[in-house]
Amino acid sequence: MNKKNAPRMPEPGFRLYFVVLALFALVTALVGNHVLATAEGALILLLFLYFRKGNALRRREILNYIENVSGDIDVATKDTVVNAPLPMVIFRLETEEVIWSNRLFLQISGERDHLFDRKITEAVPDFDPRWLMEGKNQCPTEVYIRDRRYQIFGHLVRTEEQGRRSFLATTYWVDVTEFSTIRDEFYGSRPIAAILLMDNYEEVFKGVGDGVKTAMLVDVNRRLDEWTAHTGGLLCRYDRDRYLLIFEERHLPGFIENKFDILDQVREVVNPNGIPVTLSLGLGKDADSFAELFQYASLSLEMALSRGGDQAVIKNRFNFEFYGGRAKEAEKQTKVKSRVISTALSSLIGDSTQVFIMGHTFPDLDCVGPAAGLVALARKRGVEVHIIRGTDPSPADAMMDTLAVLPQYADIFLSPSDAILRADPRSLLVVVDTNRPEQVLSQELLESINRVAVIDHHRRAASYIEGAALSFHEPYASSASELVTDLLQYVLEPGELLHEEADALLAGIVLDSKNFVSRTGSRTFEAAAFLRRAGADTTEVRKFFSADLPSTIQRYDIIRRAQMYREGMAIAAIDRTIDRVTAAKAADELLTVSDVDASFVLFPGEDGRIILSARSGGEVNVQVILEHLGGGGNATAAGAQIPGRSLDEVCGELTAAIDKYCDEA
Repeated sequence: MNKKNAPRMPEPGFRLYFVVLALFALVTALVGNHVLATAEGALILLLFLYFRKGNALRRREILNYIENVSGDIDVATKDTVVNAPLPMVIFRLETEEVIWSNRLFLQISGERDHLFDRKITEAVPDFDPRWLMEGKNQCPTEVYIRDRRYQIFGHLVRTEEQGRRSFLATTYWVDVTEFSTIRDEFYGSRPIAAILLMDNYEEVFKGVGDGVKTAMLVDVNRRLDEWTAHTGGLLCRYDRDRYLLIFEERHLPGFIENKFDILDQVREVVNPNGIPVTLSLGLGKDADSFAELFQYASLSLEMALSRGGDQAVIKNRFNFEFYGGRAKEAEKQTKVKSRVISTALSSLIGDSTQVFIMGHTFPDLDCVGPAAGLVALARKRGVEVHIIRGTDPSPADAMMDTLAVLPQYADIFLSPSDAILRADPRSLLVVVDTNRPEQVLSQELLESINRVAVIDHHRRAASYIEGAALSFHEPYASSASELVTDLLQYVLEPGELLHEEADALLAGIVLDSKNFVSRTGSRTFEAAAFLRRAGADTTEVRKFFSADLPSTIQRYDIIRRAQMYREGMAIAAIDRTIDRVTAAKAADELLTVSDVDASFVLFPGEDGRIILSARSGGEVNVQVILEHLGGGGNATAAGAQIPGRSLDEVCGELTAAIDKYCDEA
């Protein structure tokens, strides 16, 4: 060992003592006792020389010990590397050139002599060293070498070569073939429970003869049997419109790869009236028990139905996965559910000390309309009621200002903080026009009230308000205003609605149905007729949709900047903050352009997020597209707010989502 480069040895701190002793000798000399001072000085000098010699001897002994140990370590290290029980290979990270490999690695790679001057990726094509550059010590995937599977561990060493800094990678290869085989067999053999539901059973077989019905059911059963035959699973029908399927998880990737083509196959079965059979699938996996597995499947089926049906949903212990869901939601002809829900909601309101009504952030007319209708219901039941209103500007401000001046609406509007202070254990919170907890106007208010009811028409996403005392969720409806009006018909007379409340409900329907063009069924017109009898004035409603000249100019400027992408997709990316209402209107108006099936308007918001508004004429499901960007909505109107990314990045993500949607069609 080079002593110059050796680390400094720790030494006893006696110098201070010698300095003190020298001071004492000096004091003795100053007082006149020179003989004693001389004797003290001599003694101090002898002690200093003794300790100095002792420290030098101690340092030599430590250095000798370190040299011996270092030599032993070097010998042990070399022997370990050469005779390691694991395959090893060392290569240059920059060029992937192999520097050295042991005998075991040569054996597994099929090489006889050496791998010098060859790249590691030439010897092992499946190997990718990027994980080492990321600072990881373990390869995230297993590597195949001649039908064997290896888990790779490694680390980097920094070197200096000709004044240039480089890295050497040392890797260790562990054969995990047997373990991986057992693991794959375990995961592949895990059970999956699937509930299959003919979600339009009533509509398909209404008025159909027994013979035709039997033939159609036989056809459906045959298609299901053929679809599941290769799994060796158990398929049984346990209700008139429900099936239970149990199969092993190894077959699930095949179903996903084929995009659950049973949905298309069953849709080929059509009744004499031209109505096809549609199927919804709820699958549960990764559960600890069969009971939990069935629960997952039930939740998945509920999610599929709440999103409009005719699709497959998979739930594990963490999240949901969605497949299909491109078909239009079918309008429910039966009114039994509406009648039952109206009675239940009226009883729930009557049993409450007070009712709070809240919509989503940046509330629109389809938030205020349902809220006004529920105020009328609470007024009839004699229960105190409040509408939650935020402080930020919104498209519904004009409507709320119109209602606020009414005598019946004195002190009706309340801030979220005041509502939290007033809430008690018997308070009821009714959430309208959203089913996602992260989208409500006040998440704190949602968390502070135990009893919650949800009324919404948007397709359910992976996150939704759980544990609601009442949920009226119908994706077929044009709007939340339509759903609330549908409920009011069973508990209110038209004259019990204020004409301003009827205007608000009709405005909500007009907004989300795009003037009765999109997502409009017979029940939409029935709701509008009821509101007209209650005093709704179409002239007054129209005023809420008027725009000033600057907004109109801005809207047409957005349309002018739009560009076509693929077939039928119009994208307008605006690099400045614009009014959200104007952006939504521009997206609507782009649909009036020929050959435009879907429109997307995106721009940076004041808080730095990228705001995205999407509209569809019905052929394209914009909710499925925007779900890839964390957004939601329904098939014809959706939106998203993306934080932490630039406008160009979001544009790239949007086009990628459109590509995926079109390629899977």
